[in-house]
Amino acid sequence: MNHMQTLVHHRDIQNWVSARHGMPAIARIPNSFGQIRARLALNFGKPNARPSSVPEIDDGMSPCSWSAWLAELDRQRLALKVSNEKNPDFEFVERQDLGEPVN
Repeated sequence: MNHMQTLVHHRDIQNWVSARHGMPAIARIPNSFGQIRARLALNFGKPNARPSSVPEIDDGMSPCSWSAWLAELDRQRLALKVSNEKNPDFEFVERQDLGEPVN
């Protein structure tokens, strides 16, 4: 059975991602008005992936520091809904408890 929980605190998010060998990333995406919007992502290593001779499509994601990634997460008022399993199943959700400090 897959149990899900929502992580809001920065330390909890970093611990969950690090335990699954993940790293934070951000893409800067222009909207239809030319304004730049940040799209958050988490990149997880594929330990058994074979090297590919064909280059993969660039998804525009750039690795970033935890402080930049967490600041953007707070700015967008998001939380991370995660699986308690060892696999890196997650989704970004709107933060519900905005009154509580997240650091």
